[in-house]
Amino acid sequence: MSQWSQFLSAMTLALVRVSGIVAFAPFFSSTALPVRAKAAFAVTVAYLLAPLVAGLPNANASINLDALLGELAIGLVYGLTLALLNEMLLFAGQIAGLQFSFSLVNLLDPESSIQTPLMGELFQLMGTLVVLAAGLDRILLASMVRSFRVVPLGSFAMAPVTALGIVRAAGGIFLAALELAAPILAATLLVEISVALLGKLSPQLPVMSLTVPLKTLTGFALLTGSLALWPRFIEARFGGLLDLAEKLVAVRPAGAGG
Repeated sequence: MSQWSQFLSAMTLALVRVSGIVAFAPFFSSTALPVRAKAAFAVTVAYLLAPLVAGLPNANASINLDALLGELAIGLVYGLTLALLNEMLLFAGQIAGLQFSFSLVNLLDPESSIQTPLMGELFQLMGTLVVLAAGLDRILLASMVRSFRVVPLGSFAMAPVTALGIVRAAGGIFLAALELAAPILAATLLVEISVALLGKLSPQLPVMSLTVPLKTLTGFALLTGSLALWPRFIEARFGGLLDLAEKLVAVRPAGAGG
């Protein structure tokens, strides 16, 4: 009876940690996946991990408020840190959409239920395809399993540096988005400069009517050509965010035991 009670406690704590990741991490948090399927997945993973993680050194498979909050914090650190990848893609899409003259073309984002630019949705969908094709979802699950050895059940305590690390990572999404959209931004800017110079040389030409089509065609040509570099770029950013999440959950507050 005591073993069964310990198993249920370990499963509950593992479920809280896994649920935080499933709720926010890329692909797993997609509203395209049924809620029941995600819940069944989280319960299944927790059920399979419970007998393993309960026997790890320093594991405390007892349910209390501190343990539940600690497991929830680990899931949120993983989920919120990796969710920055989607925000980076959305911001890069907004930059590209502005250069494509698509700034007024909005769609309802199923993730946040708000109006988002068309190119932002396109960039997020392409990013999801890269995550699945590269197997990054499986890498995330492997990292989550390793986290039970680094931070045993019921032993995590949030440190101030953890929240500060997430805030700093959030600031980095602007630079990463600019790097992703830089070829399109540079090419369309050159088109605008060329059209402006052409208008100065030949004022009688209707150059203003050529600006939008030329920018759109040039931008799509650059976007198509740069797709070959997307997998490497997104994998690098995903790997950096995952490494950051692992470091943040491994941080111990000042005065905490090792």
